[in-house]
Amino acid sequence: MIEKNTILLSPIEYLKGVGPLRADLLKKELNIFTFNDLLHLFPYKHLDKTTITPIHAINLSTEFVQVVGTLENIHILGEKRSKRLIAYVRDNTGIVELVWFQGINWVQKNLHEGLTYLVFGRTSFFNNKAQIVHPEIEIFNSQQNKERNFLEPVYPSTEKLKQRGLNGRQIAKLTQVLIQQLSANDLLENIPENICNHLQLMNRLEAYKNVHFPKNIQDYEQAIQRLKFEEFLIAQIRLQLIKIQRHKASKGVVFKEVGNLFNTFYNHHLPFELTNAQKNVLKQIRQDTVSGHQMNRLLQGDVGSGKTIVALLCMLLAADNGFQSCMMAPTEILAQQHYNSLSELLHKMNLSISLLTGSTKAKERKKILEDLAQGTTHFIVGTHALIEEGVQFKNLGFAVVDEQHRFGVAQRAALWKKATIPPHILVMTATPIPRTLAMTAYGDLDYSVMDELPKGRQAITTVHRNEMQRIKVMEFIRTELAKGRQAYVIYPLIEESEKLSYEDLMQGYEQIKSYFPEPKYHISVLHGKMPTEQKEVNMQRFVTGKTQIMVSTTVIEVGVNVPNATVMVIESSEKFGLSQLHQLRGRVGRGNEKSYCILLTGSKLSIDAKERINMMCRTNNGFEIAEKDLELRGPGDVEGTRQSGALNFKIASIINDKDILEKAKSIAENILEEDKDLNLAKNLPLKNYLKQQKGKTNWSKIS
Repeated sequence: MIEKNTILLSPIEYLKGVGPLRADLLKKELNIFTFNDLLHLFPYKHLDKTTITPIHAINLSTEFVQVVGTLENIHILGEKRSKRLIAYVRDNTGIVELVWFQGINWVQKNLHEGLTYLVFGRTSFFNNKAQIVHPEIEIFNSQQNKERNFLEPVYPSTEKLKQRGLNGRQIAKLTQVLIQQLSANDLLENIPENICNHLQLMNRLEAYKNVHFPKNIQDYEQAIQRLKFEEFLIAQIRLQLIKIQRHKASKGVVFKEVGNLFNTFYNHHLPFELTNAQKNVLKQIRQDTVSGHQMNRLLQGDVGSGKTIVALLCMLLAADNGFQSCMMAPTEILAQQHYNSLSELLHKMNLSISLLTGSTKAKERKKILEDLAQGTTHFIVGTHALIEEGVQFKNLGFAVVDEQHRFGVAQRAALWKKATIPPHILVMTATPIPRTLAMTAYGDLDYSVMDELPKGRQAITTVHRNEMQRIKVMEFIRTELAKGRQAYVIYPLIEESEKLSYEDLMQGYEQIKSYFPEPKYHISVLHGKMPTEQKEVNMQRFVTGKTQIMVSTTVIEVGVNVPNATVMVIESSEKFGLSQLHQLRGRVGRGNEKSYCILLTGSKLSIDAKERINMMCRTNNGFEIAEKDLELRGPGDVEGTRQSGALNFKIASIINDKDILEKAKSIAENILEEDKDLNLAKNLPLKNYLKQQKGKTNWSKIS
């Protein structure tokens, strides 16, 4: 939100009251380099000093209080470290104790018994008596009290700043000095006048003044609404412009026809009828691939919604038009899984499909690369190995990136450099992204959602059990195994210690073995310390049914497909985030049999943990779960969030301000639909403002 040719560009040391030493600290501690940075250090709350409370009304629920009374009985108690200054303030309703532990001598010198004082501070109770520790205190002047600003801003500070006399109150004084210097020319309007009038928005200068130093709560509310809307609108306009620009500038290969390969598979080999959601996505992709522009589409579908079939149909479309396709997965297990399922689906069709991973033997790799370069390979599935320098395609036209948040920007960019004209990109994720997050973090991408499960899929029953019910849980697993089914038992990864995770897992494995002894039962184990080959062997034993139970850490979270597995037990499930619990649950319920997810926890749970567990038991809807996850953890922590400027909002929140975001998105779309180059006179403030912004992230590619 910075303007050109304005005092807001001035270095912070030039603000009255700052100087070089304080400026260095502000830069290091709060990233404040310019007047503009200080203007955008918003108060995290305001203290309401509009009311004077009678002392007798202070109770356990009172957080901050302002009282007026006569100061009496100033004295020092204790010695050395326990030394403290005590005084009392009395009004005609009661008495409150004031306590100071620091600066005792200075405070004592400046206090006078018998005078009337205005006292403000956080209340606490000691021995059932109300007290205020380190209060703000000043001699009461009824006239001055009428004139002062009662909504006092509270700013963030740090210990180092406080040591240099820059506590929250001092920062407020500096901000006031800055705001007094600003005029409307320093904060030019950037929202079209017709929109400001329609939404009754406060003007920019007034909004900044009132977000820092409001006269009353109504002014503050109006100011904050204005600035939140502005942040969202600017972000949405920028994202939409990037999308328009990309569509205009990016050349893409054209898939002219829906040919024999697509139709043969669709009419004769499709394993189930497509859902309406799958058909809609295919229609969108079909439109993209005939447009002559490169497709950059994000496809999010809940676990089991049939994204792989959609990807395969698109790859067949590419093959019909003479182009090769690749599918890149983040792990060897997932790449192998995709390769197996695609090979099985295509086994009746005359098409060549290869698998390339880090484990591919040199001789086999050489043959794969030759076939790929000559164009005899139609489809290739792989890991990061696909983007290595030696991998050359004859004519790559379509690229699928699965579980995209696990790849870095550079890795994905390397993929579309494998062709003269960049291939169409389909980015898939089974991590449902909340709508508000998608609108901000992925707003520049074309965006498809599959929220329907294929016919025949049964909802997974999820239950919560605590440690005391472990034996019953084991008995339930035994009944499912007796029906010929299989089960997962998952242990959490302890981030701080791989050793602890491993010990937990192996301890769990021994416990499971005692319930399910050989030779009647066989168990596979999977964890991060294992060599890749050993992982593959153990996984394959479970996939082929040679073992009935898989004891694992979360390495099986994504992409493992064993339709015969009907029970998922998640140990210490209170340690998992919602999205992860949902991903793990998605490993069962992949066949036609009834499936179960059992969330095992300790007996004591935090409020957050209870909320997560209840949510999982209440719904299978990944989008509802993602919304709740966003609410509980915030956008910075949600897996799959893009590391980009899209979420760096100073004042708006995609969690708490959904309505404002929806409104801003809708208005941004209307503006650009009418005037995509922002050339109309009414839109020039917006255009000029966007031109002036510097150093913003360019999201013209998937990032």
